[in-house]
Parts: sequence; C-alpha cells; structure tokens
Amino acid sequence: MGDSPFWSSRAESRRLSSCLGASGGHSTFNISIEKYNGLEMSAKRQFKIDLYDQLARLGNAMANGRRLELIDLLAQGERSVESLSSETEQPIANVSQHLQVLRRARLVDSRRAGTYVYYRLANKEIAAFWALFRHTGESQLGEVRELVRAFFEHRDRFQAISQKELKKRLGDPGLVVVDVRPASEYESGHIAGARSIPIGELRSRLSEIPKSSEVVAYCRGPHCVFADDAVRLLDSKGFKATRLDSGFPEWSLSGYPVSTGESQDRATSPAR
Repeated sequence: MGDSPFWSSRAESRRLSSCLGASGGHSTFNISIEKYNGLEMSAKRQFKIDLYDQLARLGNAMANGRRLELIDLLAQGERSVESLSSETEQPIANVSQHLQVLRRARLVDSRRAGTYVYYRLANKEIAAFWALFRHTGESQLGEVRELVRAFFEHRDRFQAISQKELKKRLGDPGLVVVDVRPASEYESGHIAGARSIPIGELRSRLSEIPKSSEVVAYCRGPHCVFADDAVRLLDSKGFKATRLDSGFPEWSLSGYPVSTGESQDRATSPAR
C-alpha cells in the first residue's frame, strides 16, 4: 500500500502544501502574478511618459508667437530665411534660431541653394494642423476674438464670399479673382484662374481689371489684411468687390482647384 499511486500522490500533495504554506499556495502564486503585473504596468507607464514627452515637442516648438507667425507665412509656400526676416521684422539670426526649433520638431524642412537656405512646412498635415490650431485659438480664447474684432472693426461693411460659393462661380466670365499676396506666394500656389496683383501694385494696375466685372480678392487667410485693403480700394474706385472669407491655404486644404506658376497676365505683359 506504501507503493500505491494514491498514497504517493497524497504524500506529494502534503509536501507541496508544506512548501507553499498554510494557504495552499495561493499567497506565493498571487505574489508572483502581482510582481509580473507590476513589471508590466511599469513598462506601460514608461511608454506613456515617453509618448507624451515626444508629442510635447510639438507644443514646445509652437509655444512662441514669433514661431507661429513663421508657420503662418510658410503655409503660403517656401521662403528664404532672409525673406522671413524681412516680412516679420526680426533679425536674421533670431529667425534662423526659431526655424531650427521648428525643424527639430519636424514641423518644417529646408533646402540649401547656394548661400541661401529655404524653408517650407514639412507636409500638408502641418498646414492643416496650423489652420485648426488658429481656429481653436479664436474659438476658445476671448482675448484672440477681441483682438481680431478690434483690428477688423470695419470688416462688416463689406460682404465676404465663402469658398463653396466661389468654387461654384470660378468659370463665371463676369468674375475676376485677384490674389493680392506677394508674387512669390502666388507662384508657389494660388486659386486656379486667379490673377496676381500684389496689394502694393493694385492702385497702379486697376486698369487691368474690367470695370464691369465683379472682383473677389483673397490673401493669406482670415487674419490677413491685404484682401480687406484691396476691397476698400476697389470699392472707392467704383468696383463691385468682395473678399474671400478665408485664404489660399484654407482653399487648398479644402481640395478646391489650385495652380502654380506666374500669373498669365504678368507672364505675357512687357517688362517695365
């Protein structure tokens, strides 16, 4: 009977119980599981820490008003450091430092051409991210809304046209769409069929616009003053004019027709 498998099993059970303790082994087993889970949770926690620290690089890079202005300008197209410096009235050294911060966060890319360095947004997703960021700022921050309202206090005098409505009317022979941004931005990308007349040249080039036409002016975006200035000038000269309620980046992000290159009017006009 001492060799019986039954008694042998009982003996092994008693020895196992003795080794595991009075609780029948559950305590030691649970400690092992808890230790394993603890290691697993520690790895998960470290993953979350590392993940959000990396994402915070975007926030840190954008936590500066001068850098946001650079992003807004680069949403129009590629620019040199010198051009950005002139546009933002910042020293070249400061602009270069800001651009390096944006580049380390992978928000912009650059290329070198001779002694010049040109920057652009890393991809279209960055342009969309910036448009949403700016819109969120205006919807959530009363201070931003008040700044915009005060600066554009006379904007309500002139009716704006929506992207959707302009898209419907692009083939209308009685409509002239005017891009009043700098020519370099127009060449980087513009609304299909638009002609380039930079705001600084508009007064001297009014004769290029048929007086009987309806004019839609657009510029860099909803906070750009070029289109407002254009509409005021055109209105004062007897033109029927309105502004687009957004800018070229928003038009492009909406998937509406765009073109690149020189304005046909400028390309064929004699040199002055």
